[in-house]
Amino acid sequence: MEVEVKANELRVNAKDWTSFTTIEDSKEMMNFIMNKLLEFPEVERITISEYREIEYPEYQVKILKEIVNIYSYFVKEKGVLSLSFFPQYHSITRELINSLLYDPIFCYVKANMYIFKQPDSPYSREFLIPLKSMLESTRLIQEVREKLDKYVPGTRDIYRHVFIPVIRPTFMLSRFFLFPPKNSELIEKYYLKDGSEVNIFKVPNVVRPLYFVLSKEFFLSEEKYSLLNEARSLLIERGLTERESRDLELIRRGFLERARNLLKEIMIRKKITVSPKELEELAEILVRYTVGFGVLEILLADERIQDIYINAPVGKFPVFINHADYGECETNLIVTQEEAESWATRFRLYSGRPLDESNPVLDTEITLPFGRARVTAVTRTLSSAGLGYAFRRHRESPWTFPLFIKVKYFNPLFAGLMSFIIDGGRAVLVAGGRGSGKTSLLSSMILELMRKYRVIVLEDTPEIPIEIYRRLGYNILHLKSRSVITHVETELAPEEALRTALRLGDSALIVGEVRSKESTVLFEAMRIGALANLVAGTIHGESAYGVYDRVVNDLGLVPTSFKALDIIIITNIITSPDGLRRFRRVTEVVEVRKKWKEDPMLEGAFVPLMTYSAKEDALKPTDVLLNGESEVLNEISKRIREWHGAWEKVWDNILLRAKIKKTIVDFAEKLNKPEILEADWVVSANEAFHLISSKVYDETGSYDSKIIYEKWLKWFKERLKA
Repeated sequence: MEVEVKANELRVNAKDWTSFTTIEDSKEMMNFIMNKLLEFPEVERITISEYREIEYPEYQVKILKEIVNIYSYFVKEKGVLSLSFFPQYHSITRELINSLLYDPIFCYVKANMYIFKQPDSPYSREFLIPLKSMLESTRLIQEVREKLDKYVPGTRDIYRHVFIPVIRPTFMLSRFFLFPPKNSELIEKYYLKDGSEVNIFKVPNVVRPLYFVLSKEFFLSEEKYSLLNEARSLLIERGLTERESRDLELIRRGFLERARNLLKEIMIRKKITVSPKELEELAEILVRYTVGFGVLEILLADERIQDIYINAPVGKFPVFINHADYGECETNLIVTQEEAESWATRFRLYSGRPLDESNPVLDTEITLPFGRARVTAVTRTLSSAGLGYAFRRHRESPWTFPLFIKVKYFNPLFAGLMSFIIDGGRAVLVAGGRGSGKTSLLSSMILELMRKYRVIVLEDTPEIPIEIYRRLGYNILHLKSRSVITHVETELAPEEALRTALRLGDSALIVGEVRSKESTVLFEAMRIGALANLVAGTIHGESAYGVYDRVVNDLGLVPTSFKALDIIIITNIITSPDGLRRFRRVTEVVEVRKKWKEDPMLEGAFVPLMTYSAKEDALKPTDVLLNGESEVLNEISKRIREWHGAWEKVWDNILLRAKIKKTIVDFAEKLNKPEILEADWVVSANEAFHLISSKVYDETGSYDSKIIYEKWLKWFKERLKA
């Protein structure tokens, strides 16, 4: 076997090795590695290369070196293999010393047996007892001591509890662990759309859970690994892995066809037969690890993952994720520096934004077959350890009000209230901390708009799924402004982009996030009613006053311009008492009143309409809302002749909207049809509600909630049958 030692790493080419190639499974491989550690004591890491790369990290190599040191001590210092050392026991000594290098647990057990037979003999005192004592001090014996009663001499199963290598098929750049830590407790198992298996483990004495993903490419046969390795090499030789295009979907589609053809070509030449389904799976794997994003695609396929973190220095630490149910988790995946740098190249290409020491931050978005994500990449000079990533995962399709009700982000009454406010064309800001669901809530509000309205979306980093809204039939225009973080000079400044949006005609305006000077233009648009429709955006802030403080004191808004805002929605992350679970919730709905001069807080301008009850884990209406004292709702009702001065009719309509949202959720659960909570169903249900309301008014001269609901329910049931 070819051996190379470089940068304290022992690399072994085992492609022609006929036995098992792992230390834990093969006494021959363990013996070979131990002898190399005797020859190269500086080695800290071991990589055995065959159709996979099997890597043993430093802490596992130290376990082997402890045994090697014992061997060296007895052979070189004590000279126990000399014929003069207890010659009558020479064969036993040789058996024990040699077994140290290929089966040290057997050596320990055998030494104990010999000591038991002759505990007080000079041979025991001089050799057996010191050998036993030194082995007992090693980490290897300490870790397997409790399992020795079940140990069968000559078997290798026990070594698998100690040596857990990081494995990487050679066509992959990332590495992964195939086995969880010992004594781990399985909490949950589930499967992703691509067939990957996810296991959540609780590791002893570790607060953070272990997210353990096993994808199908981790378990391919040697024949299929060989097929993929050759295909990938040929693709690189032919220069087919990179395309100067920003259309990622187009690249993947074209490349998938090339991958199929190339795999067929190799299979014919090598006389390999696979089913059409297997061929498709192999082609998809090949695409994933050439023009795709490797293990990142596996993680983004999990809808329960919210954030993915790859910390600098890349390759030294596992990938971390933020899980919807288990919070921050460590994964069994390790991204290599080579892969991280290849991603950076693609992000620069797809976004058109730089990432280098002069521009150490890049904000962009990627859309992959099973998920979308906002990407933030950092490098030197900002990150002292080099390249690092944070990915914020978004749903493939936008969140909807019924979906939020199902996960208890808010209740049906909030949905009914906001549906009414959105139809009323009010100015709304969604505030909260990072990861509290602001942008997701903003995206769901677009679906409450009727498709007859034009929508303009302004973002510096694309997060709202514009293409999906277009496919749903929305008349939507997306404007991309300069990021206040990256400062790309070729892009339009946010305030200029917003002024442009205001000149584009009567539209609903959605601002991805209010971060800087555009707040002045946005509030000016609200104040003069330039858009005559919904104006909504997100902002970082923990309370209504926190939002005011941010836009006035941090962003420089004239205080009185803040009166243009009608509603502030506060979102938050609620933590369980043990600190291990987190839940996203809407915690407050506040209306901003207009009759104040200097300090809106002291002068009572912030009036809650709904507040969160921790005891009931739900939003509760305040007396102001229940008694019809909301100025915002009364202003909306003034525009509708039938509702002017008739609060009970307004409230009845809000409750009707809430009931419709709840009905959608109830039917989805009752019929086990989660698809009816998705955007296409919700948009149709909303517009059916408006059309039916109009028809009932034409027929009866009033918006009778009972009749509207009955007709809507009939429509909904017919749609379900269809």
